[in-house]
Amino acid sequence: MQGVNPVIEIADVVAEYGGETLHVCMQCGTCTSVCPWGLVNAYSPRRILRQVSLGFEGAEEAVWRCVTCNTCVSRCPRGVELIEVLRAVRALMVEQGTTPEGIRGPLSSLRSDGNPWNGKREERTEWATGLEVPSFSSDCDYCFFTCCTLAYDPRNKKVGRALVRVLQKAGLSFGMLDTQESCCGDQARKLGADELFGELARSNIELFQENGVRRALVVSPHCLNAFTKDYRSLDGTVSSEHYTVVLDGLITDGRLSPTREVGRTVTFHDPCYLGRHNAIYDAPRRVLRSIPGLKLVEMPRSRENSLCCGGGGGGTWGEYPVEERFAVLRVREALETGADVIATACPFCTLMLEDAVSVLSAGEKIAVRDVAELLAQSVGVADEAAMAGEGVSTERTGDG
Repeated sequence: MQGVNPVIEIADVVAEYGGETLHVCMQCGTCTSVCPWGLVNAYSPRRILRQVSLGFEGAEEAVWRCVTCNTCVSRCPRGVELIEVLRAVRALMVEQGTTPEGIRGPLSSLRSDGNPWNGKREERTEWATGLEVPSFSSDCDYCFFTCCTLAYDPRNKKVGRALVRVLQKAGLSFGMLDTQESCCGDQARKLGADELFGELARSNIELFQENGVRRALVVSPHCLNAFTKDYRSLDGTVSSEHYTVVLDGLITDGRLSPTREVGRTVTFHDPCYLGRHNAIYDAPRRVLRSIPGLKLVEMPRSRENSLCCGGGGGGTWGEYPVEERFAVLRVREALETGADVIATACPFCTLMLEDAVSVLSAGEKIAVRDVAELLAQSVGVADEAAMAGEGVSTERTGDG
């Protein structure tokens, strides 16, 4: 790799960028055996680690394929934080200006507009027009943090509107920080853009502190992960809750009563950042099971073994052949269960799964729905036009 002296102990260089556990890898190959890329090609995390330890040569392209699903980390017998090792290598490459062309647009948009979709900052809350969501104040119990994908992707805007209606139905006290918010920075960090992540994090942390935020309600598991694990200077002053956990609590407390039947057979796709990264598996399933008429079926790969949609770690902007797209494999798995709905609880998963349904021309067989949309139907606040699946998702090129 240009700019790195091969004489220098490369593990020390990677450690400086956050990949401290590279040196404990014993090349057992567990990571390669469980990596989802093995389903479609000969990708080998073990080989990448070996190449990195010897000086990067031959690993440059492979390093960018990791979608940070956490499968390898959860199975590694030595506790190698493989995601952090690859993130550290990416950081080295970002510093030297050798990032893949496909992610330069999203990173540029994050720097200029605080989101990766080339969306205008002043339009960040247009998705909530007409919903009468107040600006956050100290009187609010929750700060509703708007995920960038929810704010700018036409399909996910409908998810956001459904969720807000459900929360309002329950009488939950919440407000938004409007256009002052910036991206949580999860994708920037996983892509190795450390300086950019730091800027985004500082901006949001200052915003939380200035407005007295104590509890953040997040739509995206990626925001949840960033706030709870990467925003270390918050130091526990702000707690973050994924919306499925909040909805589960509202149903348990009797503040939401799903009474209308939703006669669908549903299979739930566990988002990597909700499940493997943050161990939230039961809350979304309890919400779905509370809906009358809904039949929940499981795919063979579920919960801890869920197959990644391919959208994490910059994968949303990757360009791969149809047969190498994890979301395509996932939709096929969902169809095999007999389900007519594949439900999820992550904006990136919705984006990737919708794309896969379109690629497979499977729209007449199966629909992609967020948990909040199905619950909105049952509590009587659904937007029927949105539930009909009108609209097209944001292109995965990052061009908005």
